Amino acid sequence: MKSLASYLRVFLFLVIGYLLIEYTVDVPEGSVFTTYPLAWLVLGIAGLFAIAIELSVAALQNVLFRSLDEEAKARYLAAEKESNAKRYAWFRKTYNKLVDRKPIEQEGEIILDHNYDGIKELDNNLPPWWIYSFYATIIFAVIYLARYHIFQDYNQIEEYEAEVVEAKIAIAEYKKTAKNLVDVNTVELLTDEADLIAGNNIYQTNCAACHKADGGGGIGPNLTDKYWILGGGIKNVFRTVTEGGRSGKGMVPWEGTLKPVERAQVASYVISLQGTTPAEPKEPQGELWVEEGEAPEADEVERAENTTSVDTIQVTDEI
Repeated sequence: MKSLASYLRVFLFLVIGYLLIEYTVDVPEGSVFTTYPLAWLVLGIAGLFAIAIELSVAALQNVLFRSLDEEAKARYLAAEKESNAKRYAWFRKTYNKLVDRKPIEQEGEIILDHNYDGIKELDNNLPPWWIYSFYATIIFAVIYLARYHIFQDYNQIEEYEAEVVEAKIAIAEYKKTAKNLVDVNTVELLTDEADLIAGNNIYQTNCAACHKADGGGGIGPNLTDKYWILGGGIKNVFRTVTEGGRSGKGMVPWEGTLKPVERAQVASYVISLQGTTPAEPKEPQGELWVEEGEAPEADEVERAENTTSVDTIQVTDEI
């Protein structure tokens, strides 16, 4: 394999073989070569066959060439040289135009009247490809200026907002398959039925003993009202589940037991208990929690004031 054509034929054969294997073999997902590593072996064997054929043809041509007499060999070499010259003539001509190169015999026309210890300088023109590229940048700059700054057809703010929307969609898709990366800063309220069912199962296994199965509260506080000791909302509830309750209150941190997605599921389920009616609800504890943007109802405010008054009276009595 001494000729460039032989290498190109083998390369094209391998590329075609790769594409045939990739697009004719049906796999559920991914690439054929990652799903079935033996496909690389098949492609490699096919490549070896292609190389063997090229070597055999080259050897046969060499034998035939050696069987010729000297005159026939000379004619063959001359014909091959002429064929190669015609084959690459277009490439050489195009390259010379792109760089505006002068033939060696014409360099005397562009020699400058400088001489540095026998070194002479040529007054070569800038390569046409460089000049045309420079002109193209000028045209691009004019179009860009007119579109973005004169007609304001499309500006960077709109481009930024469009990319933000695309990024949010990409993040949402990513979170669907990366829920275990959630933390207190990125957790969001889960409303899918599958997540709430999973959260209910986790709750009944780990939380019902203290908060009762219906969330009415036992050793732990009532989870069905809007009063929270450590703050409501998905982020606060997730933090409480992760880090545990206040020191000495008995609730252990579940960070080492439950995965992040499981903590998010059970926290979302706990919030879904809001407004339900347990069989034996425990009295409210903590402070009234109102989500941002919501206004508390009048009876809730009155109950919160009464709860605060009772707490104040108890403290006064203790004093």
